[in-house]
Amino acid sequence: MKKLYKHLIVAAVLVAGFAAALGSYLLLRPDDGGDAGADARTVAEALPVRPSSHRLSEPERSELTIVEFLDFECEACGAYYPVVERLREEYGDRVTFVARYFPMPGHRNAEPAARAAEAAARQGRFEAMYTKLFTSQKEWGESREWKEPVFRGYAKELGLDMKKFDADFADPETAGRVQADQRDGLGLGVQGTPTFLVDGTRIQPPASYEEFKALIEDRLGD
Repeated sequence: MKKLYKHLIVAAVLVAGFAAALGSYLLLRPDDGGDAGADARTVAEALPVRPSSHRLSEPERSELTIVEFLDFECEACGAYYPVVERLREEYGDRVTFVARYFPMPGHRNAEPAARAAEAAARQGRFEAMYTKLFTSQKEWGESREWKEPVFRGYAKELGLDMKKFDADFADPETAGRVQADQRDGLGLGVQGTPTFLVDGTRIQPPASYEEFKALIEDRLGD
């Protein structure tokens, strides 16, 4: 538990440290053109969850929705992963857990990892790749080298159709799908990862599993 707490403290530092870089990256991308009107539309049209968003649980009667904007290379996201998994195991029959992409510009392989997850999703294996990327994060994260061959290896391990995976990984629409999540995140005030939204409202990342569980219990009790 002390190790987890240490990682979650690091999470807060990482969120603050990347905020400025992220804002510049998303606001000044060539496809935006620096248009203030486009920025305003991004905010106005942003949604916490879309029909295409990846749901890790789909209860018949959802009482709460928790959305995580995440970066597969982010160490803080990696620290939260077992917390989210434990909560999902406990509350998956009552709470909808949603994962959305938000690769940070300081992480060389965050965007390719997101594309690998999205390419797997096109074969119905998003959750399998999501799990693989987080459980293997120490093997490829924080590297200065491109890790596409590693992600391709994971796809093989998962038994994916590799011809389709390669095509989907390189498909501009896959990158566009990742960017669409980023735009929603930006419009919702996301500045770093992980960022959690509970029923559409951003929350301060809980400092422990117990704190997150108490928050959920409180919301379910309303």
